[in-house]
Amino acid sequence: MKIGVISEGDSLESYVAEDFGHAPYFLIVDSETLDYTVVENEYANSVEGSGMLVARAIVGIGVEAVITGGIGPHGIEILQNAGIYVSYDEEGTVEQCVKDFVRRYEQMKKFGAFDKEE
Repeated sequence: MKIGVISEGDSLESYVAEDFGHAPYFLIVDSETLDYTVVENEYANSVEGSGMLVARAIVGIGVEAVITGGIGPHGIEILQNAGIYVSYDEEGTVEQCVKDFVRRYEQMKKFGAFDKEE
């Protein structure tokens, strides 16, 4: 699974950022191998709308999920409308949050949390 993680730094040891739109980086992490690509947040210093801009940029990358500390309603809406699962209120390093998220995500799938009602 390809996961976008909003980060304070450019490594797996960096902490997940609290501010979705103004975080300096987002890491695109392969949940199986923990290989990652660093993307510098070009919108980090935007005065307004940075969360929406970052969300739109992430949609274009093709991740299946996003991990962040905090995120506003517009950012969540953009990501969810694109079919991206959003996990917020995350704390800790990027690596630990990815591992914890994958464990929770697998449990949710196992118990049918993603089955669509017809």
